Amino acid sequence: MLKQHLQQKLLQKLSPQQIQFIKLLQVPTVALDTRIKEELEENPALEDPSLMTQDEPKSEYDDLNDRSEDYEQSSEDAGMDEFNVDDYLQDDSTNDYSTNYNNGDDDEEKKETPIAIESTFFESLQEQLDLIPLSDQDFIVGKQIIGSLDDDGYLRRPLGSMIDDLAFSQNVMVEEEDVLEMLKLIQGFDPPGIGARDLKECLLIQLKRKDTNNPIIVKAMNVVENYLDEFTRKHYDKLEKSLGLDSEELKEVVNEILRLNPKPGDANQVTTKQMQIIPDFHISNNDGVLILTLNSKNAPELKVSRSYQEMFEHYDKSSSKDKKLREAVQFVKQKLDSARWFIDAIKQRQQTLLKTMNAIMHYQYEYFLTADERKMRPMILKDIADKIDMDISTVSRVANSKYVQTEFGTFLLKSFFSEAIQTENGEEVSNKEVKKILEDCIGNEDKRKPLADEKLTEILKERGYNIARRTVAKYREQMNIPVARLRKEL
Repeated sequence: MLKQHLQQKLLQKLSPQQIQFIKLLQVPTVALDTRIKEELEENPALEDPSLMTQDEPKSEYDDLNDRSEDYEQSSEDAGMDEFNVDDYLQDDSTNDYSTNYNNGDDDEEKKETPIAIESTFFESLQEQLDLIPLSDQDFIVGKQIIGSLDDDGYLRRPLGSMIDDLAFSQNVMVEEEDVLEMLKLIQGFDPPGIGARDLKECLLIQLKRKDTNNPIIVKAMNVVENYLDEFTRKHYDKLEKSLGLDSEELKEVVNEILRLNPKPGDANQVTTKQMQIIPDFHISNNDGVLILTLNSKNAPELKVSRSYQEMFEHYDKSSSKDKKLREAVQFVKQKLDSARWFIDAIKQRQQTLLKTMNAIMHYQYEYFLTADERKMRPMILKDIADKIDMDISTVSRVANSKYVQTEFGTFLLKSFFSEAIQTENGEEVSNKEVKKILEDCIGNEDKRKPLADEKLTEILKERGYNIARRTVAKYREQMNIPVARLRKEL
């Protein structure tokens, strides 16, 4: 049975311009140039004067240059007669958008980063394999082993599975002994430890390539072979009793093992996901006064194409209004609209970035002056959103993807936000301050008797920070500091 009823819904629909602005706001400076180039390629009505090799010819429409009517978007179903050519005409000598916030060091920004040309980890292993005289079958097996290694240099694929792969993909029939023989050969390649099937084998391969007549090496091999679990858990007292060593001898053995590489492939893997960080902002300290500048790469000199403006005017003034001409006018208008929207979105992006960063700088003024994390105030996204009268999501998009360069380092804006913690005096401080105290305490502790979380909690309470032990453990983990037992040294 069908029923009819009325229902009210409150919906918020974003315009194309708003969507474009949101997408551009999330783009970091390092990727903005690529995004602008994409738009320049897609839209011939958009131009970057810095890329032009010669000046454009003088236009016969220069008498319209001083017109500055605000651009308003025509609705999709607006008639062709509603087009206003004057909205698109402007002075060639000035850009639609320029900035006065470029005090950055242009020379620094234009420096190119040299790229080292080197072989990848797998290419290096293959080159070593090529130098060894092998039968065709052994060579194929060797290539299969190298191709089966993980990025850290371990062989975690079962030998049986590799034998099946060789049979089905290479039509090569081998026994497990054949694969083991080639694996032992590859385990002799550089870097030492390559081709191991677990951590114990990796460390033993490296130790066996050292001086096995050295008693410290022999004892280190014994520890890895028979007491690896106690070693990784740092149960040094058990090792001393089991091996009959004093603390000094055990310290030499432990140091020898710690010099080994548990992931031999990582040190030789060419990194392909490196992201160059280009700061979006610069903060300088001028005799106690902070000066904020925006990276000039965020303020490209874009303009609407004069030729497209003139083309639109010519079509619009034409006495003939047939279907093809109307389509041509519609196409040109669409490109002009798109160019104008993109320029406005770039301008709005710049203003939003400056407004947000300026609010953050003034909120954390003492921190930016002193570089002392203990001076950092508790700050959440809402604090900045209320200050600049913008949505929290807008502040979040800026904070999560933008960097600021200061005289004491380059930081992600997100790192300046922190929770508030109340002291015994009722004063609110940032959890960054507490983390700094924890870091200092752990850094100055006796490594032979590192401070447990319970002791750290007591130290904080003595200083007026009433924090639970589980919170201390959470902060320690956030700083990637292991538990006390794993920080212990001989």
